[in-house]
Amino acid sequence: MYEVEVKVRADHDLVRSNLEAAGATALGTIEQVDVYFDAPHRDFAARDEALRLREQTDSNGSTTVLTHKGPRLEGATKTRTEHETEVGSRDEMQAALTALGFSPAATVEKTRDRYAFEDCTVTLDRVAGLGEFVEVEAIVTEDAIERAQDRVTETLENLGLGDAERLQTSYLDLLAAD
Repeated sequence: MYEVEVKVRADHDLVRSNLEAAGATALGTIEQVDVYFDAPHRDFAARDEALRLREQTDSNGSTTVLTHKGPRLEGATKTRTEHETEVGSRDEMQAALTALGFSPAATVEKTRDRYAFEDCTVTLDRVAGLGEFVEVEAIVTEDAIERAQDRVTETLENLGLGDAERLQTSYLDLLAAD
């Protein structure tokens, strides 16, 4: 699968109003704690990759997901392969990764208010140490990348954020730059 997204800094109150006025469906709020890992056999940063263990908590409880993100493809959106699977225990998965030589590199904590809108997921993110952001995302197969890139860009514009500076960097990279 491919993740296609655009990310901007934006005032959540304005975007939330625009989402509600446009009939977006609220999907709820989720707390996420992302632990990123370094690998003993390759430099993820140099290869523009990431390995992440995410614990997410919402009104239904907690789940843990292991994700590998591949290098970004060229273009106006942040598009990359994404391999993701739910794991039974965050602690056991982290212990297994550590036993294999992977080491925790950084942690990103955020709260996300999620909406379904125009075949996309829109998240209003509050990232510890960074502030407020809006992400518009679609998860698609390779043959649908171009359409998804157009769709997330249109959705951003429909939310009144077409002129906002698009960020190609991850929250991890933004935190490292501070």
